[in-house]
Parts: sequence; C-alpha cells; structure tokens
Amino acid sequence: MENEQCEMWINAVNPVNKAALMAWVRETGTALVQVNGQRKYGGPPPEWTGAPPPSGSEVFIGKLPQDIYEDKLIPLFQSVGKLYEFRLMMTFSGLNRGFAYARYTSRRNAQSAIATLNGYEVQKDHRIVVCRSTEKCELCIDGVPCRLEQGELKMALQELTSGIEDLALYPSPTKKRELLAVVKYNSHRAAAMAKKVLVEDNLRLYGQKLSVDWLKPDLKQKLRIVSEKTTSSPGEPGWTISSAPVQLSEKKKRDQLKHCGSIVDFLCILCRKMQLGTPVFLTNLLAVSPEGLMRFWYQVVIPGYPIPFSGYTWVMPDKMGLRNEHDQAKEAVALQVLKSLGCSALSFDK
Repeated sequence: MENEQCEMWINAVNPVNKAALMAWVRETGTALVQVNGQRKYGGPPPEWTGAPPPSGSEVFIGKLPQDIYEDKLIPLFQSVGKLYEFRLMMTFSGLNRGFAYARYTSRRNAQSAIATLNGYEVQKDHRIVVCRSTEKCELCIDGVPCRLEQGELKMALQELTSGIEDLALYPSPTKKRELLAVVKYNSHRAAAMAKKVLVEDNLRLYGQKLSVDWLKPDLKQKLRIVSEKTTSSPGEPGWTISSAPVQLSEKKKRDQLKHCGSIVDFLCILCRKMQLGTPVFLTNLLAVSPEGLMRFWYQVVIPGYPIPFSGYTWVMPDKMGLRNEHDQAKEAVALQVLKSLGCSALSFDK
C-alpha cells in the first residue's frame, strides 16, 4: 500500500524531480516527515544531544522554484554549516510553496548561509533569497473573560501547552468587556505547537470561545502604547489602572459622598456619571486570622473600564454585627478602586 501511494505521488506532478528525491532519500537514509503542509528534516537531526540552537540560528529561504526538493536544497544548505532542521513548505499537489526554513546549530552558521547563499542561482534564472528568519514566539488569545486572573489563565494554558515564558493581559481590541492575552513561549517551535493544540482543541474558558493567532507587529505596537499609558497600583501585583484621573471636581466628589449610604454606592454613582456602567463586585473569603481578621480575594469589573481590578484585602469584623463580612469587604475594595481611579486626594471620612 505504501509503495502504491509513493508511486501515485511520483506520477502526479513533477515526476522526474520527485523520483530523484525518492532515490536520494533511499541512498542517503535521510528521514523526511510531512506534517501540517510542510516536510521536515531533523529538529533535531540524528545523533543530536543537548538543547536546541539559540534564537537567531534560523534563516528564511524565498523565491524557490516550485519543482525543487530537498535532494538539492539540503546538501546546498549543509555546505555552509551543520543543519539542525530544514522545513520545506508544500502544496497538496506535491510542489513546494516557494519558501523554506533552514535552522542551523549556531548563529554563526546562519550568518554564513545568508552571506553565501543569498542571491544564489539554484536553477537557471532562479536566484533565491536567504535572510534571517523572524522566529515568532508570541501568541495572542482574544476573548478572555474579565473575571479570569492572569495566574488562572497561565495555569490553564500550562496544562495544554509547554514552554510558556511570560503572559500579559490587555483590554481586547475587538471584544468589549473581555481581555486579550499575549503569551510568550521559549521558542518558535513551542509557540507553533501551542497554536496548533489550542486551535484544534477549540479553546474555551468559562464557556467562552477564544480566538488564537500569532501576535502581529501592528497589534504588538498598539499594546505597547496601551502599556505605556497605564501604571500599576503600589503593593497590588497584577492590578492595572489608568493614569487618567476621574473628571470630577473634589467638591462634587465630597458632596456626592455625603448623600451616599456607603462608599460602594458612591463608586456606583461615580461610574454611572462617567458612563462606565455599574461596577460588579466579586468577593471570596479565603482565611480568618486568630485575631479575627478576614482575608478576601476580590475582583471588580466596571463594564466601560478596560481592565478589571483584582487583588486581596484584609477586613476587620464588624463588632456591632450590622453588616455581613462580604459587605465590609466590598466597602474596603470600593475605597481602593476609587483611589485608583484618581480620587486619592479625597477624604472618605463621613
């Protein structure tokens, strides 16, 4: 059966060069594996030991004639240095797609390949392009629920993928009240494998379908600008706030607070006046100290605000028993949110 399939492949398109490739494979014992629209040698090659080559050791090869294969390309690129991996992009018909990637065992070999083979004439009137490969290592995951914390998302992704180096959350540019995660992996291969797994598994969190793609340069630049316009609240890791102050005078803030029953009510009124919607509070009692201090995790989602506020707070029990512990926690949290929104100069003593 395998021989029949091989014969059909040879006889379909470009039979002469395909037959030459098959003969070369048999003669040299080179193992080629075709997967996901590409045919791969190595990664690692036979008898390789140690870690993969460092970033910067891969070159991009463009303007290839579509009827040329590894029996010509691999020996050519091995002539300037030892290959760790060679990937030729393929069409369904068995022609190549006009480009490939060669990863060397060192940056020096990659530089040598660029200097020696860029502009090389592989066939008459066919000069190839060889340049440094942009090894993409970052994925963007859009549609992350606002209630999901950075640590929770990282743990969920680590169960499905490997090689995560860093993860950051931003307001989603396409989905209101949701977040976009940028996940950096330790290699292009790790990122590519993660993308494949996450897309094929139809990734969902809290019932929401997430979209997964490479982080494009224009989006990366926009997110960098967003980061420069935000600051982190002291003492609260993972709490991102806008540096823009609330556009209300201090007198109006004090007047409104006098007529409010609580700091939570004041925050709600303030957010509605700013057309941000009504804040939603989530509180979870985690522990009680021997002295009675209660430790809460909290998250506050303001519909029109780009990023939720989350963190931890300690609350003293109400000795009069007039308020339950979650209401007390909400009051403490509302005070923190108000300060972060630019109300730190306001006295909240009623």
